[in-house]
Amino acid sequence: MTLVVIALLAVLPSLCHAHDFFKITIIDEQTKRGVPLVELRTTNEIRYVTDSNGVVAFHEPGLMDRSVFFTVSSHGYEFPADGFGTRGKALKVTPGGEATLQIKRLNIAERLYRITGAGIYRDSVLTGTAVPTSQPVLNAQVMGQDTVQCFPYRGRLFWLWGDTSKLSYPLGNFSTTSAWSDLPGKGGLDPDVGVNFAYFTNDEGFTKRMVPMEEPGPVWLGGLFTLADETGRERLIAHYTRVKNLSTAEEVGLVIFNDEKAIFERLVRFDLISPLRESFGHAFRHTVDGVDYIYFATPYPTLRVRADFAQVKDPNAYESFTCLAAGARFDKANPRLDRDAAGKLIYGWKHDTDRIGPSQQHDLVEAKVLKPDEGYWQMRDVETGKPVRAHAGSVFYNGFRKRFVMIFHEVMGTSLLGEVWYAEADDPLGPWTTGRKIVTHKDYSFYNPKHHPYFDQDGGRVVYFEGTYTTFLTGNKDPTPRYDYNQIMYRLDLSDPRLDMKK
Repeated sequence: MTLVVIALLAVLPSLCHAHDFFKITIIDEQTKRGVPLVELRTTNEIRYVTDSNGVVAFHEPGLMDRSVFFTVSSHGYEFPADGFGTRGKALKVTPGGEATLQIKRLNIAERLYRITGAGIYRDSVLTGTAVPTSQPVLNAQVMGQDTVQCFPYRGRLFWLWGDTSKLSYPLGNFSTTSAWSDLPGKGGLDPDVGVNFAYFTNDEGFTKRMVPMEEPGPVWLGGLFTLADETGRERLIAHYTRVKNLSTAEEVGLVIFNDEKAIFERLVRFDLISPLRESFGHAFRHTVDGVDYIYFATPYPTLRVRADFAQVKDPNAYESFTCLAAGARFDKANPRLDRDAAGKLIYGWKHDTDRIGPSQQHDLVEAKVLKPDEGYWQMRDVETGKPVRAHAGSVFYNGFRKRFVMIFHEVMGTSLLGEVWYAEADDPLGPWTTGRKIVTHKDYSFYNPKHHPYFDQDGGRVVYFEGTYTTFLTGNKDPTPRYDYNQIMYRLDLSDPRLDMKK
């Protein structure tokens, strides 16, 4: 009998009609827009999480037509507290009824919607609420996706992600997943409401292995960009890393997209001890003294190469921004720093030399090889003046601010990898001196944020970025259902006075 009851409860949503559910909508008190990823809990710890419309579909046998109390909480948002400090609300839940609650946004950036995974608009579908995307509950059997790359290619947007989990088994696609979407105004959705993905799929309907190497190990792509080849044809290129585990790379190099086969193929293989062994991050173009370069930001743009097909394939053509002596590899114990006769560090673009980013700089300061104020990267909180260790992100020129803007996540902040920051500078190399936290998480990661400049609105005043929401590297044993290990989109208004970096 018990098993029968459990089975009925498991399929209950499919047996119910929209008028059977009590619809709870959580909206941003500032914008009046539905807020995704808001948790509601009953007093007996039944947990609900709003979908991308900010909707919860509530139907619990025995609890309907009663007053039910829900605590309300969300990363970077706050529900009002009562006299006992409890943040929540009692609602009379009735079939077909509904209630709307407002929540205060503490984040400067506004959470918009989950962009990948299953059940993005589950509760909206159950309650008969309109949804903006063509596949609101499941697309290509994707349950979760890690770390986004995206670049305009041949009139559309080409997307790729790292490891992808599937519906039918715990192990999924570890050789890169890709999809197309149309640009806004050219068949694509307004980025305020969502993205319609057309995934590359295999015969089973799951995502296709986009870098199908014969050798074992996951294959991750980064630094996605386009460039004309020797014939003048536009090509899509990326840096690849084939790994044994998180800390051990087996192979690195460049891959190029074969449009006919719809896969990436090896273009060139780099030496595992070369400066090109590290992640390329996100690519952007910038011209210096009349020379067009491709820069790669992780999050600071410490690697570049001339925007020429032959140069891109030549490992000796790349330049690293570094304070190491020419030809040196990073060695914490013996870093071979480049200093002038007075002992001052010499930073500059150097061939065949390892990059010095914030992580390497931190290691050198800890080893007492560098003094804290000698490091080139001196990002600080604009409010408190405390150092901020930027870890990964993207850099793009913004027409509204008329400066380069960086959106990045911090390492070892109030959460290990869950704090997202905004900064700006006149040049890709900065100086990047002050930043402002725009998104926060409690005991949750939100890493590898990516600004999508092709979504910018009102001349760049409004920008959009996404990142990976996951318990990975947190120790959190209570992952958020449906949301965990997926991408979430945010919107940031650059006219917000809190983003004044001159304080």
